[in-house]
Amino acid sequence: MLAHQLFQSCLRTRPHAIATFASCPWRRNAATAAALAKAPEPELEAPAAPSYPLSDGDLHRLRFQRNIGVSAHIDSGKTTLTERILYYTGRIREIHEVRGRDNVGAKMDSMDLEREKGITIQSAATFCDWVATMPVTGEKEKYAINIIDTPGHVDFTIEVERALRVLDGAILVLCAVSGVQSQTTTVDRQMRRYNVPRISPGANPWRVIDQIRAKLRIPAAAVQVPIGVEDELKGVVDLVRWKAVYNEGEKGNTIVESDEIPASVLEFAQSKRRELVEQLAEVDDEIGEMLIMDEEPNTQQLAEAIRRATVGLKFSPVFLGSAVKNMSVQPLLDGVCAYLPTPSETEVVAHDTTLPIDAAPVPLVPAANAPMVALAFKLEEGRFGQLTYMRVYQGSIRKGQFIFQARTGKKVKVPRLVRMHSNEMEDVEEIGPGEICAIFGVDCASGDTFTDGSSNFSMTSMYVPEPVISLALKPVGQETPNFSRALNRFQKEDPTFRVHIDKESKETIISGMGELHLEIYVERMKREYNVECTTGKPRVAFRETITQRADFHYTHKKQTGGAGQYARVIGYVEPMEPDPKTGKDVAFENFVMGGNIPSSYIPACEKGFFEALEKGSLSGNPICGSRLVLQDGLAHSVDSSELAFRLATIGAFREIYAKTKPVILEPIMKVEVVAPSEFQSAVIGGLNQRRGTITDSEVREDEFTAIAEVALNDMFGYSSHLRGVTQGKGEFSMEYKCHMPVMPQVQKELEEAYKKTLPQAKK
Repeated sequence: MLAHQLFQSCLRTRPHAIATFASCPWRRNAATAAALAKAPEPELEAPAAPSYPLSDGDLHRLRFQRNIGVSAHIDSGKTTLTERILYYTGRIREIHEVRGRDNVGAKMDSMDLEREKGITIQSAATFCDWVATMPVTGEKEKYAINIIDTPGHVDFTIEVERALRVLDGAILVLCAVSGVQSQTTTVDRQMRRYNVPRISPGANPWRVIDQIRAKLRIPAAAVQVPIGVEDELKGVVDLVRWKAVYNEGEKGNTIVESDEIPASVLEFAQSKRRELVEQLAEVDDEIGEMLIMDEEPNTQQLAEAIRRATVGLKFSPVFLGSAVKNMSVQPLLDGVCAYLPTPSETEVVAHDTTLPIDAAPVPLVPAANAPMVALAFKLEEGRFGQLTYMRVYQGSIRKGQFIFQARTGKKVKVPRLVRMHSNEMEDVEEIGPGEICAIFGVDCASGDTFTDGSSNFSMTSMYVPEPVISLALKPVGQETPNFSRALNRFQKEDPTFRVHIDKESKETIISGMGELHLEIYVERMKREYNVECTTGKPRVAFRETITQRADFHYTHKKQTGGAGQYARVIGYVEPMEPDPKTGKDVAFENFVMGGNIPSSYIPACEKGFFEALEKGSLSGNPICGSRLVLQDGLAHSVDSSELAFRLATIGAFREIYAKTKPVILEPIMKVEVVAPSEFQSAVIGGLNQRRGTITDSEVREDEFTAIAEVALNDMFGYSSHLRGVTQGKGEFSMEYKCHMPVMPQVQKELEEAYKKTLPQAKK
């Protein structure tokens, strides 16, 4: 009776409930059975992922939380700025210079090598609290900020890559003199890859702003104008709040605000405020409508529009100041709090490993009561074992808790949980969602996902570029266990550092992103592991590729008494363009019909194809840009095996390789040279001698920049050449651009050199 009343009430309120109700086992009669027989079965939908709304406590905590990175071209002042941020937030008591002239060095450059060379090699994490002045209300609010200071040198680009993978926002530092440089463009590309909003500081921003718009293709405008220039810089005018802001005291500790804008900059500030509104009108509908109606936005509308456009990756506010002169760092921190997103405003997704690979990703919510999901983004060998840096995206991690590695399913206990302050640690009992922490004693790889075991989520890892340069490495004297221990550790810490043993020469070969990259690791082996090494001549990562299609019809037959080997493979090989999403440019495709090759042997064919790609016959280098399509074949009931089909595929590929008109590819580098204008002709002449193609140049008052594309093979020894022709005043940076075919005479030389290394029988 109760069931009947329930059914009637359901029909009155929700008639569509009949189909669901009718399928219930405890209520079925002839009428519903007939209805079910006529009506088609509704399609079963995938169960919706459980949602975890943010509590009031979560919203309050996340509102005052920022995770930011400091990124830029080399020598633009990232670490100098981070040092000032730590000083003004009270994390350090004294300011020390990056170059370490006072024999202390910057806090975030904790390695001896970093302090000696004056560059950042490893990204370093820290945290601080900042009482920010809000632009809308003018009130003071306390924020918790996690900061990662990243290297500027392109050789350590993986450090920037993995930091931006886990951050919500960034400060893109731009040098007033050089503006947007080559590595700035690389960092911008990395920020776009991970959808990281940015704010941009610079000391003399007008040329920089034009370059951001032209080179980085993002609308930008100053939110401040300077009061005074260069050595006379006294403060800034805040264009949003319309106040003059001055730094006073010995190290700019005291901020003094005034409603009176100096007459010398009043007209200029008004024009720049109009420019700010016009730039925002292009990317924000509300400001656009106000501009059309000829209305002036107030402080609140302007600040909210800047925040909306910045978080939406449509705009970059540009701040002024000089970290080295302790000027306007505090207003920049206010801008970080006001305009960069909270952890809850960043869209983060994971893949449910129980669903197909093409299933829709599951959004993650930084709620404390949600199942824990965290990403290990950086590994470091510490005094107490492996230190794993983690970003918690959902749920919380507690000391002593058991967590599960998504890749292996391994269960591990969190023995120690810390927050990092460069190379110092602060023990904590629990870390909430949206936070960055480090844990000890967990064996994992960079990019691994960890959960609490109640979900099957896995997050995408960071993009890892391929190495472009190799060195032969040999320890001085007898090899000790420390040699392999050091190489294993460095490989684990740095995905762009690779080690392999050459099959023919039996030499240990290390590969990386540049000469400096490998030089640093060789030096670290000596200092940290007491293993002195000698290095062979740098070797370029040449590749081979095919240029036209070729068909194969190959039979592998071998009789050795008893069961023999038999396999026939038919198909073709063709050139392949890199996939824009995955970057893969080699593929195996199976189009065999009718079971001529049993399906159990297809993986062996694929394995054989990838094995054949490991070494091309022109120069012995890996083959790329190739797709093998298997169309048909033949198997023997007794003599066929996985080994036979693997060898058949290798043999087929090698037999037709010459018909594909293969060529050798070499890495082409984008080289940026900055030198005084008087040496312009000598620098350009030097690049032309190295077969470089000048793609862009810019001449400023007393210096010029030349951007060229040069083969890496021609760049060895360029640093000493540049020092010689510019009296030590020139500097350059380079980054990998692409692989391109070598010149015909170079290909001939490489082929002849490779033939000499082959045994007599193979020539």
